[in-house]
Amino acid sequence: QVQLVESGGGLVQPGGSLRLSCAASGGIFSINAMGWYRQAPGKQRELVAEVTRGGTTNYADSVKGRFTISRDDAKNTMYLQMNSLKPEETAVYYCYAEIRSRLFAVTRPYWGQGTQVTVSS
Repeated sequence: QVQLVESGGGLVQPGGSLRLSCAASGGIFSINAMGWYRQAPGKQRELVAEVTRGGTTNYADSVKGRFTISRDDAKNTMYLQMNSLKPEETAVYYCYAEIRSRLFAVTRPYWGQGTQVTVSS
């Protein structure tokens, strides 16, 4: 069973940094696009950053220059380095990936359970 597990969230002061990790496991044939989304209380889920299988990245305008997304295909792991965090970026951050499993010849979306990021003094 394919699953994604996030880690690295927590409490950080404004201007601080966090590094999130997302590990994929469970009979993976290939991983195409991967990304990070976040959802704050009372707000819609939004795309933060994404990275393709070929390494092309895309960022939300609000995080450009502060966040960096990367992936280690040998470990089936994706990372999000977040610097200069702002209070309004408090949210649950979710890992997303388009994965083809070894058992089925289809590519399907998978989501992690989410990790809480709280930016507060």
